[in-house]
Formats: sequence, C-alpha cells, structure tokens
Amino acid sequence: MSKKFIYAVIATILLIVGIIANNYYQKIFGEAVAEDSVLFVKSTDSLIDIKNNIEAFSNYTNTFLLVAAKKKFSKPKAGKYILKAGMSNNDIVNMLRVGNQTPIKLSFNNQDTLEKLAGRIAEQLETDSISLLNSFKDKDFLAKNNLTEKSVLQIFIPNSYQFYWNTSADKFRNKIFKEYNRFWNESRLKKAKELNLSKEEVITLASIVQKETAKKVERPVVAGLYLNRLKKGWPLQADPTIIYCIKEKKGQNFVVKRVLTADLEINSPYNTYKNRGLPPTLIAMPDISAIDGVLNAQKHNYFYMCANVEKLGYHAFARTLSQHNRNAAKYHQWMNNQRINR
Repeated sequence: MSKKFIYAVIATILLIVGIIANNYYQKIFGEAVAEDSVLFVKSTDSLIDIKNNIEAFSNYTNTFLLVAAKKKFSKPKAGKYILKAGMSNNDIVNMLRVGNQTPIKLSFNNQDTLEKLAGRIAEQLETDSISLLNSFKDKDFLAKNNLTEKSVLQIFIPNSYQFYWNTSADKFRNKIFKEYNRFWNESRLKKAKELNLSKEEVITLASIVQKETAKKVERPVVAGLYLNRLKKGWPLQADPTIIYCIKEKKGQNFVVKRVLTADLEINSPYNTYKNRGLPPTLIAMPDISAIDGVLNAQKHNYFYMCANVEKLGYHAFARTLSQHNRNAAKYHQWMNNQRINR
C-alpha cells in the first residue's frame, strides 16, 4: 500500500471528521435564531414545549434538546424572552437557565369594575383573570389596608407599568398598591388636605368627574363646581352616580343614554340626588387627569351644569338656578329631537 494512498485515506478521514465536527459545532454554537423573535415560556412548559415553540424561527431545533442535556438543564424559568438573530442554542439555553427575561410594559385604562380590570390585565400577563380577581378581593389584603371589594378599585391608577410576564396575581396587586402609595406623594396629599378631603374622597370625587366629562380641559371646572356644592352642603346631584345605581340593578352592560326623573328616586347610598355629600366609594376608575383635576380644581361660582347642545361633549355652566333651567330646557329639547328616551 503506497504512502500516497495512506495519506489520501487519512486526509479523507480528517475531512469527514472535520465536517462532522463543524456540523456539530454549528448546531450547538452556530446561528440558530434566524430573526429577532419573542419566546413566551409558561410556568408549566417543558423543554419539549420550548423546542416546539422555537421551531418557527430556529435553524437547529433538534439540537436544542441535546444542548440542554449536555448542560444538565431541565427546568426552564417562565417569562418573556427576546431572542436576537444569530443566537445559538447554547445562548438560548443559557438565557432560559438564568431566567434573563425581558419585562413588559403593562397598561390599563379606565375600567369600571374589578372584573373588567382583571380581564384587561390577564391579556398581558401569564396569570388568569380568576386568579387576579381573587387576589383583588382577598379578605386579608382588604382588611389590612382598610379597603372593601368596592373601594379597592381606587388603588389602580391608569398608567403604564413594568412587569415580568410571569408575575403572579398577588405580586401584581402588591406592586400596584406600592405604586398607588407612591402616587400619593407629599404634594398631592397637601392639596387634598387643603380641600379638606382624604385621598379616598379625592378619588371618589374624581371618579364622578371622570364620568361627567371626557374633556380633560373641563375636569378642573367640573371638580370646582362639585366642591362648591359640597361646601354649601348641597347634594351633588351628579347624574353619573345615578347611572352607577342603575347599572348596579340592571347589570354593567345596560346602556343609559338619558337619566329619567324616576331614576332619581332609586334608593341607594350612591344616589347623590337623595343623599348629601360624597358616595361611599368611587363609582369608576378615574385617570390621573381626573384626580389632578380635583386636586387643582378651578375656583369659580358655578353650581349648576348640563350638557352643552351648542358644543357637544362640553357643558354649559351656570351660577344660578334660573340660568341652569334655561340651559337644561335647551338640552332636554335637543334630547327629544334626537329621540333619546333612555
């Protein structure tokens, strides 16, 4: 056997070994992720589940399990992971093992009920709406913080917050409560005190202002009007509280476009036509502009208001009952012309 032949065989073997080694190396350390992708890992996911989930964007899916076995990695940490183009299976396993997840920006707007809020949050976190609702209504949490199932809605200030996707219901609630206490800084507490209101009362009034007008520029004016009535000892006579009473009786999906005279006789502590002062709790979730609208209420002499038919979406304000009656007549005529009976 000639040396030439032996060298050729050795070279062939080395080439084959090199190809195999390179292929093996590429599957472990090569570019597995084809493009930037997001991977959600549930608390119940196994490595097989993850393998199936990354098939859509991985070049070396089968090798993922091999790398995990080599690194003695079996239990992934739940969360939202950002996978960058060019990452290898080795990189993915290391990320999952450390739990180097990316926080999400969670947001919610004005939700009228805890049920609606829980549903909105469950759309953005791994936890489900039932777990969230149970956490919000937890008796120990409510008692410890002097809250009730009706008043706990006040701790949720509509905004954007950072959370990890796998945050539990209780951890979500507790962090939101800390953010609520942080929101009530020294400046806001001082303004509330100057109004002779507690922060709970500010939020209750803000919830009425929120429902009364969608125009942020109008909220300090509306707040000032209600504060004027409170100072005089007059009933607020706020239609949003009547709508709240109606929905309590008929359900949250019941549509009320017009408050009727008969509605004003509803027997409820939330009826601000029959009861003086603020209702027992907030009637909806106010946003920051409504809360600050109360804290920075405009000083004026208005005591009455109704919808402005000449500038829809806004209100016509009045200092006297006679002025208000003229404005109200225009509004009722407009409602009749529109055939809005309920």
